Amino acid sequence: MPVIIPNDLPARDILSREHVFFMDEGQASRQDIRPLEIAIVNLMPVKIVTETQLIRLLSNTPLQVKIKLISTESYKSKNTPEEHLLSFYCSLKDISEQKFDGMIITGAPVEKLEFSEVEYWEELTQIMEYSKSHVTSTLHICWGAQAGLFYHYGIPKYLLREKMFGVFPHRISVQRNNLLKGFDDIFYVPQSRYTEVRREDIEKVPNLEILAESERAGVYIVATKNGRQIFITGHPEYDAMSLGWEYSRDVNLGLPISLPENYYINDDPNREPLVTWRGHANLLYYNWLNYYVYQATPYDLNEIRGW
Repeated sequence: MPVIIPNDLPARDILSREHVFFMDEGQASRQDIRPLEIAIVNLMPVKIVTETQLIRLLSNTPLQVKIKLISTESYKSKNTPEEHLLSFYCSLKDISEQKFDGMIITGAPVEKLEFSEVEYWEELTQIMEYSKSHVTSTLHICWGAQAGLFYHYGIPKYLLREKMFGVFPHRISVQRNNLLKGFDDIFYVPQSRYTEVRREDIEKVPNLEILAESERAGVYIVATKNGRQIFITGHPEYDAMSLGWEYSRDVNLGLPISLPENYYINDDPNREPLVTWRGHANLLYYNWLNYYVYQATPYDLNEIRGW
C-alpha cells in the first residue's frame, strides 16, 4: 500500500524516480479505507531531506499510511524555505485535539547542548507529553531518542571523546521481540552523534528494555515493554550519501572530523559508499508499523488511551 503525502510535496519527485509507491491526498480520498495516521515531528535542519528518507521507509509495507508533518513554533529552520514550512507543516496547537496511530520524533544537531539550552526544548516536552495520551506508539530517532529517554525517564546523555561516525555492526540483545523479527544475527546501522546513553542507566528503569546494541557504538534500540515508546540512537533512515555529505560539510567548515568508519570502499572518499543497512532499516519500520502501530491501535482513533 502507498504512503499518502500532501499534494506538491517535494519528496514526490524523488520518490517517483525511485519507483516508491505513494499517492496524493486527492487519490486517497477516493479509497474506502482508513489509513494509519503517522505524525512526523521533524527537528532536522534540512527538513525536505529527512521527509524523503522517512517517507521512503514508511512506504515499504502493505499498509496505507497518511503523514502529518509537524515543526516547532519556538524555533524556525534556517535551512528549509519558509514557503515549504507554511505549505506542509503544522504545530502542536494545530493538532492538539487530534490522535495518531504513530509518531516519529527525529534527531537534531543540538546534542552538545544541555537539553534545557535547546531553544525549543519546552515545546518539545509538550509534544512528548502529548504523545503519551494521543499516540499509540512513538518512535524517537538519534537526539530525539536521547531527549525522550531524558524527559520520560531521567536518563542522561554523555559527551563522547570523539564523534561516533560511520556504519557499525549491531546485535540483538532480546530474542523473539517483534520489532526485531527477521533481523540477521549481525546488522549494520549508520551512527552520527557526539553523545551517548549508557546501559547502566537504562537498566535502572524496570519499564525499559535494551533490544539491540553494538560493541563499538553502544546502545542502539531501547523500548518500553508495552511498545508504546521506542528509542533508536542511530540513523537507519539515512540514504547512501548522508554520511558523506556530513563528512564533506565538516571538512569544508574546518571542523575536526574523521572519515566515517566502514562507509567508503577501502576508506577512499573519492569512491561510492557501500550501503549495508538498507534491508535492516526497511524491516525495522515494517515491524514497527505492523506490530506496534497497526495491530495495537483502535480503528477509532478517539479510543486511544494514555498510559
